[in-house]
Amino acid sequence: MTEPLFRTDPYLREAEARVLGHTPEGGILVDRSIFYATGGGQPGDSGFLDWEGGRIDVATAVKADGGRIALVPAEAGPLPPEGASLRQSLDWERRHRHMRVHTALHLLSVVIPLPVTGGQIGAERGRLDFDMPEPPADPAALEAELNALIARDLAVTEDWITDEELLADPSIVKTMSVMPPTGQGRVRLVRIGQGAEQVDLQPCGGTHVARTGEIGRVLLGKIEKKGRQNRRVTIALAD
Repeated sequence: MTEPLFRTDPYLREAEARVLGHTPEGGILVDRSIFYATGGGQPGDSGFLDWEGGRIDVATAVKADGGRIALVPAEAGPLPPEGASLRQSLDWERRHRHMRVHTALHLLSVVIPLPVTGGQIGAERGRLDFDMPEPPADPAALEAELNALIARDLAVTEDWITDEELLADPSIVKTMSVMPPTGQGRVRLVRIGQGAEQVDLQPCGGTHVARTGEIGRVLLGKIEKKGRQNRRVTIALAD
C-alpha cells in the first residue's frame, strides 16, 4: 500500500520514497507519494523523480491494485529498480492551481445549492454539472456571490467520519454520480469555515487550499445545457 502524503500535507513539494515495483504498463509503484493519483475529477500530479544514476519526468499518477499509487513516466526510458530510494519533486504550480480550482468548485456548490451530477478540475478552470432544469436567472450575481465567499478567507479543514455515519446522513453527499469510497472504515470530509462561519461540508479525497482567500478571484464561464435537466457551469481562475 502507498502512503498518500498529499492527504496529510497537500503543500508538500518534495519527499523521499522507495520503489515497490513496476506495473505492466511501466508505472513506478512507490511506498509513499506526494503525487495525487487521478480520481474524483481531479487530474494526477506531474513532476519528476531522481535516484542514484537516473532521473525521469512524471506525467501523472494513477491508482493501482492493493491501494498502491503508480507514477507514470512522461516518456519511455530506464526505470528506477525495485527497492531503490528516490526523491519525488512535484510540479507545484500545476498542483496549486488544481487546489485553488477544487476548493472554488466546492464553493460553487454552495452558491448553486442543487444536486451535482458530475465535475472536472483543471489547472486553469473547472466545472460542475448540476441537476438544473432551468438556467440561473442572474449569472453575474452568482459570480459575485462566489467571489464574496472566497474573499471571506475561510479556513479549509478536514474531518473523518465512519462509513456508518455517512450512510446515516446521506445529505452531506452532493454528488449524485459518484458515491464517496467506503469499505475502509472511515470517510474524509472537507469543511469550509468553522462554527457559525461554516458554509460547506462534504466528502472529498482531493487536495485543497488552506484558506479560501488563496483561491483568488474567479470568473463564471459558460452555462451549457447537457441533457433534459443537466446544466454545466464552468469557472476559471482570473490569474
